[in-house]
Amino acid sequence: MVFLLDSHCDAPLMLAKGADFGRPVPQGYVPGKFPVTHVDYARMKKGGVNGSFFAIYTSNFLSPDAATRRALELIAKVYDSVDRNQDKAALTTSPAEARRNARAGLISVFMGMENGAPIQKDLSLLRMFWRMGVTYMTLTHARSNEICDSCTSPEPRWHGVSPFGREVIAEMNRLGMMIDVSHISDESFWDVIKYSQAPVVATHSCCRALNDHPRNMTDEMIVAMAEKGGVIQVNFYPTFLDSAYGQKACDLIDAAEAAQDAWLENPSDPALQERVKAAYEAVNAIPRPSYKKIVDHIDHVVKLVGVKHVGLGSDFDGIEVCPSGLEDISRMQKIIIELRKRGYSEYEIRLIAGGNFLRVMDTVQHLGE
Repeated sequence: MVFLLDSHCDAPLMLAKGADFGRPVPQGYVPGKFPVTHVDYARMKKGGVNGSFFAIYTSNFLSPDAATRRALELIAKVYDSVDRNQDKAALTTSPAEARRNARAGLISVFMGMENGAPIQKDLSLLRMFWRMGVTYMTLTHARSNEICDSCTSPEPRWHGVSPFGREVIAEMNRLGMMIDVSHISDESFWDVIKYSQAPVVATHSCCRALNDHPRNMTDEMIVAMAEKGGVIQVNFYPTFLDSAYGQKACDLIDAAEAAQDAWLENPSDPALQERVKAAYEAVNAIPRPSYKKIVDHIDHVVKLVGVKHVGLGSDFDGIEVCPSGLEDISRMQKIIIELRKRGYSEYEIRLIAGGNFLRVMDTVQHLGE
């Protein structure tokens, strides 16, 4: 059986905006209506997706208390969504549970925390989020925090992992919580490799050798992570997949983000909704790289470190635009089909589709107490 797993999806952001994943969400941006999502349970089922990590994302620009409150709000939205759709999905914290859910025809909804800001400087909060079902934590996001530096920080704060960050790494190892190195700086990455006693993961990153972007991982990083037993989950964001696209779309993507931020301040304003619609239509008017670029990045990892260290981390609902041909989660089987066309065996496809990430999760949890 192919267990198809998405290791990073920003669905909770859409749940917080009022999306109901129990019914198909309308496509397109319509004034006065809710913007399109990439995910709902029906489309997950159509795409053959057996499990997804819903990201509990908090901005680095929030105050510590606001970040903690926001994380709790998003976790509550995930619990509510699963509770309302018990015939479709189940909240899940281990590979064994996920496989049982698949046999029962249920989608496994995992939770990962994107940005360690909500734990503030308190390991008891880390433990509480673990008890709530958070099974991995991306150490930071777009700026440095109390744990480590970000790959997009204007200036490094710690030149890697902070003293508190070393405590966080040790406690995550003890708990059996996966450490996610997506978004962190190169210096932070090498500190994590040095200090973690368990394999680490990049839940939504691409290869810098194919696109020289700071969010992507160098070959040296991928090799070091593989040697530690970890896995890189390829991101679907066209800007990370293809440098030529990123250069053309950069300004329009910034405009779309600004339009959405303005709309969120006053979502009942039709003019702001129309601005969002126009901004996203402008982004989507630029020719996007094919979903086959995702498999190009997979190919690169396989050639570099073998088939046991790569998987899929879409970033759906956290990206403004998707690759051509893979506009939402219902089309995920296209990746499986492309892997077959490129000569991957069914065993290798099972590993890439989700087996690799579940193996690492199993390992990390068994190393914990």
